[in-house]
Amino acid sequence: MYKFFFRLVFKRMDPEQAHYAAFRWIRLAARIPVLRTFVAAALAPRYKELRTEALGLRMHGPFGLAAGFDKNAVAIDGMAMLGFDHIEIGTVTGEPQPGNPKQRLFRLVADRALINRMGFNNEGSAAVAARLASRNPVFRTTVGVNIGKTKVVPEAEAAADYVKSTERLAAHADYLVVNVSSPNTPGLRNLQATESLRPLLTAVREAADRTVTDRRVPLLVKIAPDLADEDVDAVADLAVELGLDGIIATNTTIARSGLKSAPELVAETGGLSGAPLKERSLAVLSRLYARVGPRITLVGVGGVESAEDAWQRILAGATLVQGYSAFIYEGPFYARAIHKGLAARLAASPYATLAEAVGAETRKKAAL
Repeated sequence: MYKFFFRLVFKRMDPEQAHYAAFRWIRLAARIPVLRTFVAAALAPRYKELRTEALGLRMHGPFGLAAGFDKNAVAIDGMAMLGFDHIEIGTVTGEPQPGNPKQRLFRLVADRALINRMGFNNEGSAAVAARLASRNPVFRTTVGVNIGKTKVVPEAEAAADYVKSTERLAAHADYLVVNVSSPNTPGLRNLQATESLRPLLTAVREAADRTVTDRRVPLLVKIAPDLADEDVDAVADLAVELGLDGIIATNTTIARSGLKSAPELVAETGGLSGAPLKERSLAVLSRLYARVGPRITLVGVGGVESAEDAWQRILAGATLVQGYSAFIYEGPFYARAIHKGLAARLAASPYATLAEAVGAETRKKAAL
């Protein structure tokens, strides 16, 4: 039904306008008590065997919504209603910004992919913090906050900008993510170099500890799939050195190889997400796990379309898995299908729990 609706309606709409339309419907449904209860019962059934502990947090399962969908923390209950086990909001910047000029979001339907150059359009950390502080949750869910650099802030002053957002948002976050890997903010990816990343992450960690004194706010970093393997290793080593809680692998890619869509679409600048990212994202994740093992929580994202994709991420080393682009193509039953399929794969596997399955394939390859 959804795929027919997508072809008939959404495919004919501007992608960004279609996103906002769907967003409004989700938020509206979450505000109506009887309707949201019915929707959650249909789309968010719970499987005890999928219960997950990660980052010191307990979650209904391992599958969450990646950053980028809910930039301003306005639909947390709506996305939880649809079955996502954790919701990562943002990317949020220190100051509000409109993002890049439109058109800035493109569907590559033939590739089941998206290209975006949104440019961190958001209301800014002060507004998002106020919204989170006043939130009255309907559904219990884990909320991560993804923070990035304000575009007009010079690269040399990036740490102070991240610290500003941390001081405003850390108290309202179940975990924090430092985003240094979007291709749509000039100079941002330069911060992935360890000589820049070390002082940045140190400053954010200190700000989080200074701001929130009654608990440790888990801190993660999100990296690009376009890093060379030796740079992936360097980030992994740095994460261990600094005592980071996790790494998210991966953000969108600037690569364009092997795409089937029209050349004029493929030529659009921005980050490519969706199915074409699957292979490289999985490779980066497996490399990270081989390097850090269970010392750091790994989050697998990029090309996760199905339960099999999620299962492969877990076997490669991910404790948590996220999706976004496939949600656009799969619709409201996306998370339900992932959960059902994961439960079936776990039951058919030699592993008693999901935790046992984490990294099993990577460990097996290392032993050969």
